Amino acid sequence: MSENMERPAQPSLSEAFPYWLKLGFISFGGPAGQIAMMHQELVEKRRWISEHRFLHALNYCMLLPGPEAIQLAIYIAWLMHGIAGAVVAGVLFFLPAFALLSTLAAVYLAWGDVPLVAGIFYGIKPAVVAVVLFAAWRIGSKALKNEVLYAIAALAFVGIFFFKVGFPWIVLAAGIIGAIGGKLVPAKFKGGGGHGASNKEYGPALIDDDTPPPAHARFSWAKLGAKVVVFVALWGLAMLAIGGDETLQAMGDFFTKAAFLTIGGAYAVLPYVYQGAVEQYGWLTGLQMMDGLALGETTPGPLIMVVTWVGYLGGVAKEVAANPIAAGLAGATVATFFTFLPSFLFILAGGPLVESTRGDLKFTAPLTAITAAVVGVIVNLAVFFAWHTFWPQASEAAPFSGPFEWLPVVVAVAAFIALWKYKADIMKVIGACALIGLAYTLIM
Repeated sequence: MSENMERPAQPSLSEAFPYWLKLGFISFGGPAGQIAMMHQELVEKRRWISEHRFLHALNYCMLLPGPEAIQLAIYIAWLMHGIAGAVVAGVLFFLPAFALLSTLAAVYLAWGDVPLVAGIFYGIKPAVVAVVLFAAWRIGSKALKNEVLYAIAALAFVGIFFFKVGFPWIVLAAGIIGAIGGKLVPAKFKGGGGHGASNKEYGPALIDDDTPPPAHARFSWAKLGAKVVVFVALWGLAMLAIGGDETLQAMGDFFTKAAFLTIGGAYAVLPYVYQGAVEQYGWLTGLQMMDGLALGETTPGPLIMVVTWVGYLGGVAKEVAANPIAAGLAGATVATFFTFLPSFLFILAGGPLVESTRGDLKFTAPLTAITAAVVGVIVNLAVFFAWHTFWPQASEAAPFSGPFEWLPVVVAVAAFIALWKYKADIMKVIGACALIGLAYTLIM
């Protein structure tokens, strides 16, 4: 421990750049894995930030709409190097995944019907069913603490599955129920423990428990107002730039809304993205959405990067440019830009206020109710994916038409058991399922 007794030297932004670049390429494993990677590197090894300051930032990010892992990276880089650091860390977090998913989308559209590729996706689809169902179980086991929250989850499932209620309305209704219930029966709407503080010590940190916020992180109403104005201006200029194309403008509007509705993580917003992208706008099919989700699970970056896939396929489908690759990249860029822009606003505008309070942030009653509703919404997504996987020729008019596929059921059950009972790595499970699908296709 003796070598850890000196406070680390302040790295310049150019010295910190390689780490944020590396993080973009190795950020597998979903938000939990990405946050664990950052904790190990930034708290334990480099000691750029203390344990308590790291968890304080994480608590704030957990309450925000949007992907909490990238927001945490933006927050820490912003504390260290201001707005420039925030932009560098945030962009590098999703840039490798953007490039990779855009390339995979182009390959998919060109050769997706090749038997070998089709066989791989035949095995991946049931794995996605298991992954989404496991996400519902994982979130539900923590969020549903009593019969009231179970009822909210059940109502959310019934609303979206049977009555096609839009995801934003479900979020709004759950929030209202939580606000009222929090006053009438507060014990039923107390949030879970979340990420508590730890007493682990790794030596003095650059941003330590008692380190005052740097000048750029001090709160003022003038700075807050200026940042909001800049955000609105950037959003408006971007919308003007794509105003000549109806599809791209619809994407900009839609993915901005999606960014403000991702309370509960990527799995929570996927049904909303599905409803809009598949059913409302027809940018891609349900099966293509599943394939994109599978690739999103196996590539670096936050799972919400599936919007890059949606945007690429939508750009090609709606022919926003004469060249298919240009059309795909235009759609992917618009979807990604408008999805992540609000995350920068939340940190750059809200961060100084959080730094000025430095108190524990509690889950509010409305947020507790929304989290419960999200569980029901995710179960709906799992049921939808299972339906399309087990009855691939089914339709709304004939929900059980065509042959029933028995192998995907076996693969989905095995994948869920591997994830749930044996805590298997998601990427390994999807890889194994892809090999099963490939082998089955070659044999048959």
